[in-house]
Amino acid sequence: MTEHTTGRTPEPDPYDNRRQVLYWRLLARLFDQEEQPSLESASLAVVEDIGLPSALLDPGASVDSVVQRHPELAAEFDGLMTPEPEADGARDRAAEVRRAALASKVLLNVFASRPGTVTAEQLARWQSDAGWLERALGCRPGELRGGRGGANRAGAGGGVSPTGTGIGGPTPDLSRLIPAIGPELGSIEAGLVKRMHLREVLADPQLASRLTPSMSLIEQLLRDKNNLSGVALANAKALIRRYVDEVTEVLRTQVEKAAVGELDRSVPPKRVFRNLDLDRTIWKNLTNWDPEEERLYVDRLYYRHTSRKTTPQRLIVVVDQSGSMVDSMVNCTILASIFAGLPKVDVHLIAYDTQALDLTPWAHDPFETLLRTKLGGGTDGTVAMALAQPKIAEPRNTVVVWISDFYEWRTDELFESMAAIHRSGAKFIPVGSVTSSGRGSVNPWFREKFKDLGTPVISGHIKKLVHELKTFLT
Repeated sequence: MTEHTTGRTPEPDPYDNRRQVLYWRLLARLFDQEEQPSLESASLAVVEDIGLPSALLDPGASVDSVVQRHPELAAEFDGLMTPEPEADGARDRAAEVRRAALASKVLLNVFASRPGTVTAEQLARWQSDAGWLERALGCRPGELRGGRGGANRAGAGGGVSPTGTGIGGPTPDLSRLIPAIGPELGSIEAGLVKRMHLREVLADPQLASRLTPSMSLIEQLLRDKNNLSGVALANAKALIRRYVDEVTEVLRTQVEKAAVGELDRSVPPKRVFRNLDLDRTIWKNLTNWDPEEERLYVDRLYYRHTSRKTTPQRLIVVVDQSGSMVDSMVNCTILASIFAGLPKVDVHLIAYDTQALDLTPWAHDPFETLLRTKLGGGTDGTVAMALAQPKIAEPRNTVVVWISDFYEWRTDELFESMAAIHRSGAKFIPVGSVTSSGRGSVNPWFREKFKDLGTPVISGHIKKLVHELKTFLT
């Protein structure tokens, strides 16, 4: 007897329907500022049914304000879009809807920008919401936009640990997507800053105090500093110093993780108790063991070597200060100051566009250095080379770091002088991008030339440059 099976249309999944309502509302809001009444009412019903506050659907409410009124939600936003461990058994469909509602809130607040002039309060609110998005992606606030939040969680390669949305079943790997989010967040923030009446805000101490320093804001301040005076200039300097101090703390932590040099065994160890090598002392004196008295007689003490080789090194940092290299200018100025504070490292700093400026006297103070830079203009690296070459006294103990996008005027002449530095025995490190996000373009002609020379361009996270410098200087 043959059994016949009847094909049946599966019942609609109510949880999938709820997620779809929330996502359709998100997309509608992102592409059209006008409300869609049916989506709004349906989303409100979903949110209330799962026990979440209706404030999640209010586009005027920041994530901070929602969390202040409902503190229990703070933990749910943290790591919201990171993958959860594989669960045994059935999926928690209700939890997926809840995560969809929370994710929609933070995404909408960050990516749905409104036209018009931006106030200091609106910028501060966006920065806070962007921080919540970074936390949802498993990063620290500020980490994707400018590195202020702390050292990246990845290795020296500069990526971000793989994460996923955690919404609607299997979580996709976002390890490639997340590094691309940082530049987009930076671009949105830069647009908001440009739409501010920044000079008027800086002239009002109360409004200026609401600004949170970021790379986008620092770029605008550095570009406009010559047009500021009085209270506005003082507030601008205070913001720049705050940002410099925050980034310095992050980079110093990365630099100080390096070893300080190989042990120098040509220098006798200091005979003090803290250097006493007990294990070696006991081992070397075992022949003096008296079994009857059960005592070990020690006729020689052994001490550990602690002196390290500290060959003086010269670090020459050349930075393109044209408009496209602002992130690199800020980061490398701060990095140079940190290395300048290390013992036995002689740091020289040169900035250039169509003219070159020797900033070495201020290399220890990144704040003062940045105030002396002039962003914008063309690019002619030969003028910087004229200042850098005479500083190479002992090539074997010299490293030249050249930070630029290498879109140069006199390409052949500049490259030949760089190749000459490499052939002299000095270490030449071309760097195309040292931003926290890793975004940056490099002239393909120079990229291929440096590759053929054996000195490939470093592009990516600033941690790559830190790693290279630590390897050479320690």
